[in-house]
Order: sequence, then structure tokens, then C-alpha cells
Amino acid sequence: MIVCGDLFDRGKQAAELQEFILDLLAKDEVILIRGNHEDLMLELLKDWFHHSYWRSYHRNNGTVDTVLQLTQMTIGDLAATPYSVEEKLQKSQLIQTIIPSMLDYYETSHYIFVHGWIPCTVKGGLFDPVEYIYNSNWRDADKVVWNQARWQNGMQAAHNHVVEPGKKIVCGHWHCSFGHTHYENKGGEFENDPDFSPYYGEGIIALDACTAFSKKVNCIVIDDEADFNVTAENER
Repeated sequence: MIVCGDLFDRGKQAAELQEFILDLLAKDEVILIRGNHEDLMLELLKDWFHHSYWRSYHRNNGTVDTVLQLTQMTIGDLAATPYSVEEKLQKSQLIQTIIPSMLDYYETSHYIFVHGWIPCTVKGGLFDPVEYIYNSNWRDADKVVWNQARWQNGMQAAHNHVVEPGKKIVCGHWHCSFGHTHYENKGGEFENDPDFSPYYGEGIIALDACTAFSKKVNCIVIDDEADFNVTAENER
């Protein structure tokens, strides 16, 4: 199984998920791609001294809730004894084993698995159109560039022709309804019958079902030796 990042946050079974992933790792049955939520967790820890756990984006993104679940502590414990929570988090298998095992990308004969997208140059935004520029040396990108790539909208990048020749890029991060809405005119992103099933385009398969909203998880089954033979499932 290949997981395209963002294992935790916005769910109530963090401890059970941690055990599930540890079991797969022990059996050598999973490949983990690092997502931006894993980056958020490490950012939270790095800046713990400055009370980063009270910052709104760590609360809203579910990072703090995951911390409390994995440490079996409460929000009251966090307020009263924050360094006790930090110590338990530092010793958790998420920090000690799971995140260190994660890859920036995984590549097979016909596919590349990432979280947001492969590293590329992004220009524009805010009031100007966003432009994505392909970088043939993306595999050699440094840590900072990969951290940025994990936040990118893969569907938007693919439609700006940032794809890898001869391969399909499988990504997560950005809700699939974006692609169905903007490139297929199917429903809205979150209203008007949104479609959260996998999005297929030129050089891309996007998987993020926005699970916290849709209550679904997208899984695809790939037979890499059968030359781009893909079966998709959209499960409740």
C-alpha cells in the first residue's frame, strides 16, 4: 500500500491508526509519502517553546487534537503541563518511527507518488493567474523546495503542463472536487453535488477525497506492469 501523505488530523482514531501503520511497516507492506500535515506536526514540535500549540492553524488543522489523542492527554493537561505533553509526543511512534520512514516521493515504472506535486516553480497568485513551470531536476530538490511542493495543487499544476513525460503522477492534498469542478464542469467544490471521486487527467491521478467533509476515502488499485491499468474505488 502506498499512502500519499496526511495520515493523521481531523479524525478521532489517531491511536488506532498509529498501530495500524506500525503493523504495516513491521510487515514491510506500506510505503509512506510525507504530507504537509506531517510537516505541520514537526513544526508544532520545533516551536513548542513559543506555545505553538495555541496557534489557530494548528488547532483548525487538527494537529493539536492528534497530539492529545496520541499522548492520551487533555486540553487541560496541555494548558497546565505543556512540557509533559511534549515529552510524550516526542516519544510517540509517530515522531520516532512513522514520520522518519516517510519519503518525499516514490517512483515506479509508470507512476510517481507524491503528496501535493513534484517540485516546480510557481509564479503569480493572489490577483494574477498562477503559473507552474516544470523543473526537470525536481528529484534533486532540497528540503525547503519539497516542503513547498507538499502544499501545491497538483490538478492545477498538471493543467499548466507540469507533468512528468511518460508517467502519471498520483497525488493527494487537494480535494478532487476541484478538478471535477474546474476542468470537467461537474458540480461544485463543496456545494451543488460535489464529486470527490478520484480525478483523472493528462499525467495525473488525484486522490484526496476531502475525507473530513465527504466521509469517503479514495483508493486506486494499480497494476504497474500492465501499462497504466488502473481500477478506482470510492468507499464510505
